[in-house]
Amino acid sequence: MLEEAKKVREALLRRGLETPMGDSPLSSAEKQEKLQALFSEVATTLGLDLTDDSLCETPRRIAKMYVQEIFSGLDYENFPKLTVIDNKMGTDEMVMVSDIGLTSTCEHHFVTIDGFARVAYLPAGKIVGLSKINRLVRFFAQRPQVQERLTQQLLVALQTLLETDNVAVTIDATHFCVKARGVMDASSSTRTTALGGSFKSNATTRAEFLAS
Repeated sequence: MLEEAKKVREALLRRGLETPMGDSPLSSAEKQEKLQALFSEVATTLGLDLTDDSLCETPRRIAKMYVQEIFSGLDYENFPKLTVIDNKMGTDEMVMVSDIGLTSTCEHHFVTIDGFARVAYLPAGKIVGLSKINRLVRFFAQRPQVQERLTQQLLVALQTLLETDNVAVTIDATHFCVKARGVMDASSSTRTTALGGSFKSNATTRAEFLAS
């Protein structure tokens, strides 16, 4: 595990913000093999014919997708390599990355959460490569999630890596557990915000971020 990943995980555990996870002894290949068998059982229980040429590979595809793609953020070995460098240029104004595309999975129903994140920070001693913020969002999104926790995880991760409290995160997302089942409301969206340091204590800084 990368040192940065270890620091972030420890910070999340201290704050009670880590995704609930048990220790699995299985390798990625073993997880895929087991999931394939389980999804075969799910499909046949639903009455699907897995001998059909359109369905026969579906359990394998789902198992691979779960382990290697949409839930790859459960494995800290996949934590992105983040380039954090000294702030030699003395940047002290807000750095913001907007409209970061985000696709996650609701941990209550295992259906899609689809939206955008906006992340900002006030540089202190460190700055981070801008694309690395997008990669961090993607890593934590690739888990079963609740939006409130995801927002806080991104805040704490960046505070830990940048060694400053002055970080802000907001997420606007559509939840398909609301859109496609239950109340079936196709037009609503959910906004969550996590503010740290000056973004929380300074009204002007907070307003500048929230108005962007």
